[in-house]
Amino acid sequence: METGLRILMVSPQPFFQARGTPVSVLHRIRALQRLGHRVDLVTYPFGDDPGQLPELRIHRSARPPFIHEVPIGPSMAKLLLDGPLFAQARRMALSGRYDLVHTHEEASLLGALLSRNHGLPHLYDMHSSLPEQFENFGRFNWRPVRSVFEWTEAFSLRHAAGVITVYPELRDKVRQAGFDGPLALIENTLDFDPPPLDPERERQLRRKLDINGHYTVVYTGTLEPYQGMELLVEAGARLTRSLPDLRIVSVGGTRAQIDELKRKATDAGIGSMFRFVEMVPPREVFHYHRVADALVTCRIRGTNTPLKLYQYLGSGRPIIATRIHSHTQVLTGEVAELVPPSPEGIAAGIQALHDDPQRATRMASRARRLKDEEYSHAAYLRTLSSLLEGIMGRIPAMGPGTPTGRRNGRAG
Repeated sequence: METGLRILMVSPQPFFQARGTPVSVLHRIRALQRLGHRVDLVTYPFGDDPGQLPELRIHRSARPPFIHEVPIGPSMAKLLLDGPLFAQARRMALSGRYDLVHTHEEASLLGALLSRNHGLPHLYDMHSSLPEQFENFGRFNWRPVRSVFEWTEAFSLRHAAGVITVYPELRDKVRQAGFDGPLALIENTLDFDPPPLDPERERQLRRKLDINGHYTVVYTGTLEPYQGMELLVEAGARLTRSLPDLRIVSVGGTRAQIDELKRKATDAGIGSMFRFVEMVPPREVFHYHRVADALVTCRIRGTNTPLKLYQYLGSGRPIIATRIHSHTQVLTGEVAELVPPSPEGIAAGIQALHDDPQRATRMASRARRLKDEEYSHAAYLRTLSSLLEGIMGRIPAMGPGTPTGRRNGRAG
């Protein structure tokens, strides 16, 4: 494309907060700006200024009374917030200023309606399958609710000019659903630039966590039930005799989730083994990786690849991961210690890396090489650029911001 696109992005998320989808949205915007495109973002009335995207214009929708935060996953709060969000995004989309509407998650319904009724090209950014979210989070997991979101997903695909998926199984599902338009697999590999290596900062963090002289396993991420952190507590209890110097650091989660997990560790008699840290700014996460002897992810269900997995790969630290499809789409036994999703399996994985530091070092080296070769920033930008060219190449030129009509028929 000779000139940059004017893109209206719609994200039904608190932006910015350091959690899965908002982080992915932030990096998508960074990539689009690096490719020379302009982005206006319509998002919820919650979140902080990301501070690193000076040309990004953020438009926040109205906040319904009595809603002060947005939990991760499906919720009544999201349902109430989506109404004002969709209304504002629709008004902006119909202003004629935009070449493309780029939607995330359930905002794809709005994008599909804009495409069908007004001819505005729609890029559907699928971070996961909408109906599968209810099973993963264990909320509203009722057949009538899933049916509504199955229809929403199918309708969105029928009226998409292009689709982004973030893991292979989702890409395959989109093709099996009959979508034959431009489709890109873009894993969530674009990341924050790690802070410069600061030995003094790491020494301070080790002292703060009281982990000097201890074998330290670090987890970073949310504490939602599907993350399997209870298994890690039970694994720690099994290692008190064989690894008395073990310390486990958990970074992330809400205060209520941390308190609950801390209570379980205390009840198991291993309260002193655990260190709990509330959610930290994204660039701070790298410091916790650097003080680790090993990194762990204990997820017990789901098919989407967690964002942190790509950070783990580039950390230079060995990885312990449960052997579920969410992880094995990216990880193999060459680059990670893959273990059954059980307390015994996780405990055995930690013990194995502790007992064979040379093997752990080789594994970490192979993981970093995989990150550099398969999941580089350059590859991310190339794939995104090619997708946009494929979408816009199917639309007869009518000038920037001009409604396109349904000149291409059904894109998917």
